[in-house]
Amino acid sequence: MPEPAGSSLASRDRGLVWHPYAPLDGPEPYAVEGAEGARLTLTAPDGERFEAVDAMASWWCAVHGYRHPALDDAARAQLERFSHVMFGGLTHAPAVELAERLTAIAPGPMAHVFYADSGSVSVEVALKLALQYQAARSRPRRQRFLTVRGGYHGDTFAAMSVCDPVDGMHAAFPGVLASQVFAPRPPSARLVVGESGEEHWETDELAVEEWAGQVRALARAHTDELAAIVVEPVLQGAGGMRVHHPDCLRLLRQVADEHGLLLVVDEIATGFGRTGRLFASEWADVRPDVLCVGKALTGGYLSLAAVLTTSLVGEAITRSQFRALLHGPTFMANPLACAVAGASLTLVEAGWKDDVPRIGRLLTTHLAPATHLPRVVDVRVLGAVGVVQLDEPVDVPAVTLAALRRGVWVRPFRDLVYTMPPYVTSDADVRLVADALVGAVGEVHP
Repeated sequence: MPEPAGSSLASRDRGLVWHPYAPLDGPEPYAVEGAEGARLTLTAPDGERFEAVDAMASWWCAVHGYRHPALDDAARAQLERFSHVMFGGLTHAPAVELAERLTAIAPGPMAHVFYADSGSVSVEVALKLALQYQAARSRPRRQRFLTVRGGYHGDTFAAMSVCDPVDGMHAAFPGVLASQVFAPRPPSARLVVGESGEEHWETDELAVEEWAGQVRALARAHTDELAAIVVEPVLQGAGGMRVHHPDCLRLLRQVADEHGLLLVVDEIATGFGRTGRLFASEWADVRPDVLCVGKALTGGYLSLAAVLTTSLVGEAITRSQFRALLHGPTFMANPLACAVAGASLTLVEAGWKDDVPRIGRLLTTHLAPATHLPRVVDVRVLGAVGVVQLDEPVDVPAVTLAALRRGVWVRPFRDLVYTMPPYVTSDADVRLVADALVGAVGEVHP
């Protein structure tokens, strides 16, 4: 059908297409007219046009920005060979080469890779794997998971069950989600970087000690029914953008070892340099049993995630009743996605050690004025992540527009106005992002 005469893209979208956590009759979205580098060209519902720095890296995945020549070339080269083949009974070079690289750079001795369609699906696979692992170890009654409040692991059903059950986004499904074991949210911490670059962590040590006792007590009480511990390392993402001390992850590793549990570390948001380490687990020098990665894996070009496991886990699955990990997506190990992911890893390895600290220093300096705003309760920076937390819910449409008029695209949520910009964002644009966040909050929440 031809489009209605005079109708904007946004008006045609409204009522037709669902957007994330938004009603069909919600505000009309901004239309993307173009994207290059760290910038988006947007058209507002009223026709106003904006050239804006993307402070969100398209929900944290477009770490190399848009239309990156190396990623474009990788996609074109693979398209000239084949864009997709089934992974049942077949293999291909992009999948094998990417798996070799992932296991080589992962925290700890990872030996096996399972490809999934998205981050949520990778968590589903990790949870199924943990159940199969325990059954293979003659502990089939271990079918629950220990996790922490404030976590977010995705929107599919098993993943939802290990997200925060009260403050999370899935309160509408309490009767159908599996009942898991929740420890308190880890106490907040802050990474302090000195003028010469030295780093040290600050936290309430007594609070961490008390939290550790609560975790240990829960693990003891539920040992016979727990299969694994599931956690986002050091930085909780969509559950509140909160930072916790690496000691919390070390404690969970100890508890897992003491009770025969797998430690499943969700690095979907934190992997590939975002927190100031290639993987956030490295802040604690912790080696997980199962590692989930996604988001930045393909630089935001295509949806792809991966589940990595140790050889011990792989051997247990191979000795189990079914001998296989019981999952198999249609688009598993999509060659096009794997080829782009390989190019993305090359870019990450070449640049993150310079770019992430650079962005972090600029965010620390230029977000600092937000601490003087009356509605701001906290400003925190970890790696290339900057967060301004308010004492009330953010007026999302108003803050979004106020930031756009300052040249920056942001997507706040809850009480948070935050940024996770592409690593390629220039110094001037990082300053622009920080100044826009501070200015927008000051304007809308005086």
